[in-house]
Amino acid sequence: MKRILIKILLIVSFPSILLSQKDVNIEVNINAKDNYLPGYLREGMYYISIEDFCKINSVTYKFDYKSRTIIINSSKSSYKIIARNPFIQKTDISTRGVSIIQLPTSTYFFDDMLYLPIKYSLKILEDISGKELKFYEPNRIILSDKKIVSKEEKTNAENISTKFDVVGISIDEKANGTMIKLKSNKRIPSYYSSFKDNVLSIILRKVNGDTSKINFQGTGGVVKQIKSNNVGNDLELKIFVGPEYTNSEVINSEIGNDIIITIHNKLFKRKEPAPKKEKWEFDVIVIDPGHGGKDPGAIGVNGAKEKDITLGIALKLGQIIKENFKDVKVVYTRKTDVFVDLYKRGKIANENNGKLFISIHCNSTPKKPSDASGFEVYLLRPGRTKEAIAIAEFENSVIKYEEDPNRYQKLTDENFILVSMAQSAYMRFSEKFAEMLHNQFSNHHTLSSRGVKQAGFYVLVGASMPNVLIETGYLSNRKDAEFLNSKRGQEEIAQKIFNAIKNYREHYELEMEAN
Repeated sequence: MKRILIKILLIVSFPSILLSQKDVNIEVNINAKDNYLPGYLREGMYYISIEDFCKINSVTYKFDYKSRTIIINSSKSSYKIIARNPFIQKTDISTRGVSIIQLPTSTYFFDDMLYLPIKYSLKILEDISGKELKFYEPNRIILSDKKIVSKEEKTNAENISTKFDVVGISIDEKANGTMIKLKSNKRIPSYYSSFKDNVLSIILRKVNGDTSKINFQGTGGVVKQIKSNNVGNDLELKIFVGPEYTNSEVINSEIGNDIIITIHNKLFKRKEPAPKKEKWEFDVIVIDPGHGGKDPGAIGVNGAKEKDITLGIALKLGQIIKENFKDVKVVYTRKTDVFVDLYKRGKIANENNGKLFISIHCNSTPKKPSDASGFEVYLLRPGRTKEAIAIAEFENSVIKYEEDPNRYQKLTDENFILVSMAQSAYMRFSEKFAEMLHNQFSNHHTLSSRGVKQAGFYVLVGASMPNVLIETGYLSNRKDAEFLNSKRGQEEIAQKIFNAIKNYREHYELEMEAN
């Protein structure tokens, strides 16, 4: 069966910018022979040169450059396509019947070339080529000979077993990073990663890969090249990155056996006018007492409610900040026992130009009482442990009290990764503050720190600034619950958090001055 693979190669980082055919090449592979079609990306939509598409499929056409109109004659139909016009005239050759096809967006004309929006023109391109066309956005289009097959045959065709475990790769380039997905036929049990000299090395244990389908030549983004090699029983990936690289993550997909690798870069790669100094001054801290109102949060073994404890700590922390930092404004997402939607908490922080967002909570276990005890700090990243995922699910469950819970996308796999990539500009500051919080509680007499962890908390998604979520202690533990519910305990916790803020402010201002 003849197969045509069209792969879109981007040369820029910002997909919202209008690109010419020189900026985007569409690689077409026919029977292992490479061809290139002009194309471009406009407002997230890929376009293909219809004239060149006709040429590679040996379809007759007539292009009137003066009127910017192309007439295409396929085996069954004739098409009249006009530049910058969403209406395409189709004439059935056998009946001479004429119909009008309306595209959701117009065709485009650039540099004497007419382009069709690929996503909305699949049926037209299929008719012109005489082949079945499948579009896998954003990085490839597959065309194959038409063949009527059953669902079972299609499933079998798509899951052809090979001698390789890792059989493919997809690349999704964004303005602030790249998401790489490795398609695997088996669960990858473990992996190891290291970074040195602009090369991210990843060893996937006890799998092998089809290296011809995994290697990748970069297109101008942070990822310059990917080389793969089977070493013994393992698969080694070497990802060559540019100087704009900041960090990366490797996680197992929650659905299937795929591995997802995120490559983060500095958010702004182009030179921009220097921002006003005032924009970066450490002048606003946003304190978010978790839960509230109709949402009590966790209930302690002593009957204490999480919503009351978090508010008490928040108000005490705010007072300490005001007394010590006269030049810093304190913003609360709530100051009383009221319910505030999760998305509104981040909105409050953004509208007040917050420089640090601290969400305060209390932990608990399903079984009460329990021995679990201590202070934890969480960053917005995919949860690595069942415990972290369970905690995030509990904190996120408050959306059931909101009028529109459907506004939130589930923070798993690609959805979560894209969200966390958008936060990558603030992540190193979030990590630094989390480390300072951990240090404050590392030797606390009651609430010894359990470390810095990561999970997908909705409340952190909307806060466009360095942010952390604090689990101050376990209400399911008798000792923790008693301490958290006491005035002395809340004051101690607030003071420890402030000490971390003080250290963080010094670090932050040195960083801003250096940059």
